[in-house]
Amino acid sequence: MRLVSLLPSATEIVYALGLGDDLVGVTFECDEPPSARTDKTVVVGGRDTRDMTPAAIDDYVKAQMAAGADLYTLHADALAGLAPDLILTQDLCRVCALPSDHVEDALDYLGCRADVLSLDPYSLEEVFGTILAVGARTGVPDRAEALVAGLRDRLAAVATAVRGRPRPRVAVVEWVEPPFTAGHWVPDLVRAAGGEPVAARPGARSVQTTWPEFAAARPEIVLVTPCGFHLYGAARQAEVVAARLPGVPVWAVDADGLVVRPGPRLVDGVEAIAAILHPDAVLEPPEGTIARIA
Repeated sequence: MRLVSLLPSATEIVYALGLGDDLVGVTFECDEPPSARTDKTVVVGGRDTRDMTPAAIDDYVKAQMAAGADLYTLHADALAGLAPDLILTQDLCRVCALPSDHVEDALDYLGCRADVLSLDPYSLEEVFGTILAVGARTGVPDRAEALVAGLRDRLAAVATAVRGRPRPRVAVVEWVEPPFTAGHWVPDLVRAAGGEPVAARPGARSVQTTWPEFAAARPEIVLVTPCGFHLYGAARQAEVVAARLPGVPVWAVDADGLVVRPGPRLVDGVEAIAAILHPDAVLEPPEGTIARIA
């Protein structure tokens, strides 16, 4: 089966299922494993925002959305040339990836008969469901079930390690300028790590808020996990958060690696967050995943 992934989390799921050799197309943001972007055909492009400030990125996104313009470019001819059997996409967030209706319209125009599977989880449990769905559609359901079982075992180990301990109030900042709350599956990660999410929207979309609203939630720990950034970028933004919420411990987290992409590495995120909340109960995570800023 020839697979195309139009979002980084789907690429990670495909590789975790041992289907990397079947993957023929990816997006410009697919960086895990690093070989995905170099060894596969890139069929989705977008603006390079690495040198833009969070405020400038937010302005750009809002302007594009207001104008009805796309944030991503589908290289339709390249996609057609790959002759995929299955395309993995999403309708969860138009800021994060191409929506499935854009993909289906392009396929109709090109006369391409690939199946399209939309992965749209809003909770950690639903993320596991997407892994099982990809396994079923690609003919490896047993691999998917084994992968999910292993992830659940790791979550159970964290739960055992933090059982009976006080659960600190944790606010997660998903964007800094302007500030956004944590939504979707992110509050589930905090709970699984032994914390109590505050100023959060579990199972719902992240929304813009204010710093006084974050402060009013009385967080004991703040995690900064800006979408689209690894640890270095998160650490720079965490400095802004520390100035806005003085007196509260502020940690930067590798957002793209551990928190915002709904794939297998979310369990790595739970383990890393548990190490922040309960450092004497769980192992320290790998270097380059978390950093205390204040």
